Amino acid sequence: MTVPAAPTPSPLPSPLLALPGAVSGDGVDAPVAAHYGSFNNEQRSLVAGNGFVDLSHRGVIRVSGPDRLTWLHSLTTQHLEHLQPGVPTAALVLSPNGHVEHAMYGVDDGEAFTAHVEPGEAGALAAWLDRMRFMMRVEVQDVTEDLAVAWRPVPNTDATLVDGKYDVFPRSDLEKYAEAAGPAAGMWAYEALRIARGEPRFGQDTDHRTIPNEVGWIPSAVHLDKGCYRGQETVARVHTLGRPPRRLTLLHLDGSDNRLPQRGAPVLFRRSSSDEAKEVGFVGSSARHHEYGPIALALLKRNVPLDAQLDADGLPAMQEIVVDPEVGLHVRPLR
Repeated sequence: MTVPAAPTPSPLPSPLLALPGAVSGDGVDAPVAAHYGSFNNEQRSLVAGNGFVDLSHRGVIRVSGPDRLTWLHSLTTQHLEHLQPGVPTAALVLSPNGHVEHAMYGVDDGEAFTAHVEPGEAGALAAWLDRMRFMMRVEVQDVTEDLAVAWRPVPNTDATLVDGKYDVFPRSDLEKYAEAAGPAAGMWAYEALRIARGEPRFGQDTDHRTIPNEVGWIPSAVHLDKGCYRGQETVARVHTLGRPPRRLTLLHLDGSDNRLPQRGAPVLFRRSSSDEAKEVGFVGSSARHHEYGPIALALLKRNVPLDAQLDADGLPAMQEIVVDPEVGLHVRPLR
């Protein structure tokens, strides 16, 4: 199984990398901090409902004009036609065959819909949307250089599944935001909590063949009762008949080897000690959770036994169900 190359990182390094103890991230997350000295303490702070995570490397687009919601409703997987101001939502753009091409998270303020995407993805999404305008009264802008994104925790009764909310604000206010919302936590803490929730990240836990049913984006980013959109036939067929080709899975990794698996590394399964190990999927993102230890998300073939021990880049791994292999729905709570 092949995994596409990661998009080019944002050229905008965060000024918060100047904070005491800040260590920059890797790959697409290099423009922001991986941690500020102790990623375990940063996780615990987020779990307690304190602090924020700098996501200012994410791309941001803005769609304005009186036809924006009707137009976006027709193009994406989400029901946006009557979206109320201030209500956050997620939406996908699919290929004609139902493969995920873009994933965005946004909110409408009554005048414009502002959405954030993975680092380096805003330009491609804005360009595609611009080509689809035709006679609609809409304007599409890549506003990554003007706006920054941050994440704040929203604690709940299950601390291991802490979720949060996104803030989008002028990039020039980033340091002021940090002073008010601190303490700062890095991407390692954020990723550990996200992975524990079983929440996929586009381009990190997906590949060019991913359909929404495989990774739990139903119903969070896909509305099943809306009108036609590109790729709907695939989504509806798999949802109706069940049994998506693959399933997102949370892996609990053996921690005796002090390392994490490489993103894109093959996941192997051996039915018996005498059988040859076969490749059944690939590793997505991974992290060290302050309670679970090393964990990862993996996209596996649907028919891999749920109780099977797997090999993830040479590390023994046990599975925890994230997406039901029969119906393609997220079975872990996403608050």
